[in-house]
Amino acid sequence: MADLLCIGLTTLDIVARPVDRLPAGDAFALLEGIEVVPAGTAGGTALVAAKLGVSVALSGAIGEDRNGRFVRAELEAGGVDTTLLRTIAGATTSTTILPIDSAGRRPILHAFGAALAAGIGPDEIAAARRARFVHWGGVGGPKLDGGPGADLLAQARAAGATVSCDLITPGPGARDEIRRLLPHVDWFLPSAAEAMALSGASSLGEAAIAFRALGARGVVIKNGGEGVHALLPSGEHRVFPAHDIVPVDTTSCGDSFCAGFIAALAAGRAPQDAIDFANATGALVAQGLGTLGRLKDFAATDAARLEMPLKKVVA
Repeated sequence: MADLLCIGLTTLDIVARPVDRLPAGDAFALLEGIEVVPAGTAGGTALVAAKLGVSVALSGAIGEDRNGRFVRAELEAGGVDTTLLRTIAGATTSTTILPIDSAGRRPILHAFGAALAAGIGPDEIAAARRARFVHWGGVGGPKLDGGPGADLLAQARAAGATVSCDLITPGPGARDEIRRLLPHVDWFLPSAAEAMALSGASSLGEAAIAFRALGARGVVIKNGGEGVHALLPSGEHRVFPAHDIVPVDTTSCGDSFCAGFIAALAAGRAPQDAIDFANATGALVAQGLGTLGRLKDFAATDAARLEMPLKKVVA
C-alpha cells in the first residue's frame, strides 16, 4: 500500500538549455544540457516524492508509444507504483518540449495526447481510501472535471487521508471544479497566477481567504521567486521567503514544491516546517534541468534548507 496517491496529469518533458535562438538552416549549436523526464501535476509530483523517500502510487494516462514506455520505465525506476497508470491503446503520450533561454524564459511546445483521457474509477477510489495522503493534480483534466473526484476525496478524508490539491490549468470550468473539491481538501496549493485568476481577488491574502471560504482547511500559494503566501488552518497568514538562488529551469518547481510539502508532512513535520522544506525542494529542482533538477534525497534537501540563503520578505 502506497502512503501517497497522486492523481492527474502525467507527461513527458524534453528540456534543453540554453536556447537563445534557433540556428539558421542546417547550422549547428551546442547546448549545456538536455533532459528527458516524466513530468506533470501528478507524474512529476509522484517522481519527486519518491525521490524524497515517500511510497507513491500514480494514477493517470500515457500513450501506447515509445514515449509512454519510457515514462513508465522511468517512473518505475524512480520507485513509483504505476499499477494505476493506464496505457491508452492507439494514443500517443502527452509530450512537451521546453527550449529554455539564458534568462530562464521557457516557451512551451506541447503535443496533446493520452493525458487528456485520464479518469478515475473504483480502483482509484479504493487506493485513495488506503492512502495516508492523496494529491489531486487533476483540475483542468477533461475527464476529471465534473467527475467523481469530489467523492473520491471525500472518501479519502473520511478514511483518514490528508488531501492536497493542485491544478493542471485554471480553465473555464476551474472555478466550478474547485467549489466541488475544496470542501474535501486539507491543503490547496495553487500558483499565484492561478490563485488570482480563480479568486478574482486583489491580493494573495484575499485569494487565500476566498479559498478558505470555499472549504479548504489550509491554503499555500506558490509565488516563485517571491516566496509563498500561506493561510494556515489556525487562521494565521504567513509569508515564507524564497531561497536566493540562480534558477536554471523552473518548469517543475510547482510540482516539486507539492511533493516536498507532502514528504515533510509524511515525516511528521508541522505545516510551517513542511512549507520550508517544500521551498528548499523547489529551489534544488530549479537549479538543474528537468523534474528532479539537483534533488538528491530527503536528508540532503533538509540540509540544503538550512544552507541556501533566503531572500528578504517584502511586505
